[in-house]
Amino acid sequence: MRLSPSTPTQLSGSYHVLKSAVDKPPAQRDPAVVERVSAMLGEIERHGMDAVLRYARELDGTEREDVELTTADLDRAERSLSPELRDALSLGAERTAAFARQQRSRLTDFETELAPGLVTGVRYVPVGSVGAYLPAGRFPLLAGAFMTVGVAKVAGVPTVLACTPPSRGGGADPAVLHSARLSGADRVFVLGGVQALAALAFGLLGEPPVDMLVGAGNAYVAEAKRQLFGKVAIDLLAGPSEVAVLADETADPVLVAADLLGQAEHGVDSPAALVTTSRRLGEAVIEEAERQLQTLATAEIAGPAWRDHGSVLWASDQSVAARLMDDLAPEHLELQTADDDYYLNTLRNYGSLFIGRWSTVAYSDKGMAGTNHVLPTAGGAKHSAGLSVSRFLKPLTYQRVGREATPELAGAVDVISGYEGMAAHRATATLRIGAYQGGE
Repeated sequence: MRLSPSTPTQLSGSYHVLKSAVDKPPAQRDPAVVERVSAMLGEIERHGMDAVLRYARELDGTEREDVELTTADLDRAERSLSPELRDALSLGAERTAAFARQQRSRLTDFETELAPGLVTGVRYVPVGSVGAYLPAGRFPLLAGAFMTVGVAKVAGVPTVLACTPPSRGGGADPAVLHSARLSGADRVFVLGGVQALAALAFGLLGEPPVDMLVGAGNAYVAEAKRQLFGKVAIDLLAGPSEVAVLADETADPVLVAADLLGQAEHGVDSPAALVTTSRRLGEAVIEEAERQLQTLATAEIAGPAWRDHGSVLWASDQSVAARLMDDLAPEHLELQTADDDYYLNTLRNYGSLFIGRWSTVAYSDKGMAGTNHVLPTAGGAKHSAGLSVSRFLKPLTYQRVGREATPELAGAVDVISGYEGMAAHRATATLRIGAYQGGE
């Protein structure tokens, strides 16, 4: 989604643009990306693991023939990390799992009698297998395994396979590997990009094809998930990471600017937006963001993202601010106002909400807050929620019908099927009416 001043055109109320974003087509819908991914998937489906390894050599520069990591490999990765990093990763893994366990405990099987002799129910059954992609490019996202592998295991998924791209020398980022182990991955493979997703979906890694693909990635990974959807389930189609802050005159412009740049750091096409009821704050944040960029080590990423894809909208009042933000429907939304509860109770469209000045998106990004950071982008929050334990569960319904319910159920089906002209449907009901009347 491009958080641009052209977005809220249908809104009533007064607002002004203090800083506008450029509206460009998202990278993952680039026709060249679509064509390349389609060709790769077709090649891998036809030629199997030979094609996977050929793409791994061509795209990742690795000559590995055995892409699975052993227990000894994971042990070495763990020992290479500092105790402080191991402790921080353990905290993130446990926090994320704890929140997922709380969600799972509230998704309970139930059975209810809707009418005498008509009993219906739901059983929550996990999918059989999941393939998790754990990116490790310029910024290895260490909490990704917590959100995908770990939450799937809490849901009860029997088999979770993890793939992460190789680093130079054919190995993989040790902290990503340790996160995968902490999260409960059953098998871990050094395999990246489109070829990793294809290998998981086509069953080329010594396991049957997975039932679901999850995890973030670049434009090629996102497009591969889109094209494989239907053959397998996916978590969601995510674009560049987004952040929005809703703030008033009580907010600290230093914190607001830092939080906007914190998500802009994900990539040069990551949108960042501020909606504020205070013109003074909006202008201060614009000035402060430029000041912080002067010394930010990742300014070559965050700077273009903020300058080309950053917006500041000044709303006349709370109601307009809320409508603006619901229209933007951002992936991450921070509240820094004197009346956060008003917005909490009013807002409907966001991936995840961060309430108050002491909350920041980075706490969730790194797994410390417990909530999942795999969230809808590009306006998807208007109709979808982020990844959670419920995504890995199938709510399977069932019906148990006794003899005494037959007259009502079968009679109604007889009438409806007769109107529709569906004779076979009608017969399934009328035969049971006959059996009921015959005393069977």
